[in-house]
Amino acid sequence: MPQARPRQPSLAQLRAFAAVAEQLHFRDAATAIGMSQPALSGAVSALEDALGVQLLERTTRKVLLSPAGERLAARARTVLDAVGAFMEEADAARAPFTGVLRLGVIPTVAPYLLPTVLRLVHESYPALDLQVHEEQTSSLLDGLTQGRLDLLLLAVPLGAPAVTEIPLFDEDFVLVTPSDHWLAGRGDIPRAALRELELLLLDEGHCLRDQALDVCREAGRTEGAPVTTSAAGLSTLVQLVGGGLGVTLLPRTALRVETGRNDQLSTGYFADPAPSRRIALVMRAGAARQGEFEEFAVALRTALRSLPVRIVG
Repeated sequence: MPQARPRQPSLAQLRAFAAVAEQLHFRDAATAIGMSQPALSGAVSALEDALGVQLLERTTRKVLLSPAGERLAARARTVLDAVGAFMEEADAARAPFTGVLRLGVIPTVAPYLLPTVLRLVHESYPALDLQVHEEQTSSLLDGLTQGRLDLLLLAVPLGAPAVTEIPLFDEDFVLVTPSDHWLAGRGDIPRAALRELELLLLDEGHCLRDQALDVCREAGRTEGAPVTTSAAGLSTLVQLVGGGLGVTLLPRTALRVETGRNDQLSTGYFADPAPSRRIALVMRAGAARQGEFEEFAVALRTALRSLPVRIVG
């Protein structure tokens, strides 16, 4: 008698199995896809029944993929990616600037550019449901490539594959010092001054930390020169400078917000060419909404002209 053909799995079952295959933990998998743990366990069991194949080996302490599970996990992810692309195409087929746009922004950009971004969306794209996610660069890139995010606003270049960068502007770094510092208020600071300063930086993982260290290396700062990592955000970093613990580099778009209410701080500007960073919109290469995102970049450049930046493009 011929063997019965397996029943067609549902997308919910495939999504549950793919999550467990990635996390190898039912609770973590359930959290990752926003499903209750009993529902996720039931979906995976239903998938095994439908296929007539054991996908997982369950023990009291851990979850392992069976040999069949190893083979089918990759197939499940391919199917889910294809469905995601299908839905993205359907979204793009609707009128532009409607529906959801999930925008990822790095912490050293979000507080200073979001007011302009939100005003632009409110005034020009009222039908767009903008959802903002503030995360560090590595997390944002993962979210973009996995389809959790649609568009990123961050510092480039990234050197990441399968993404397209749309430059918006360049902005200079300035030196924030205590008000009685010997470089306070100067407008012609040479980069070489960075070689021996007691520099305060953000914690590991922030791209601004890496950019600041690159600037210091270009200035000839040695690896052994004092660098104190003391802050998870720019606001705390600036307060530490005001307390006399050192100096820091700040992007110009952050200057007014972070230093405007502290009379213990002063700003110094570098001699030309000043160290700088480039901010861009980043999308998946070949994204279905590429034309829409490029149009958004044009509008955003115009909206940003009032900030202390140099528009690119």
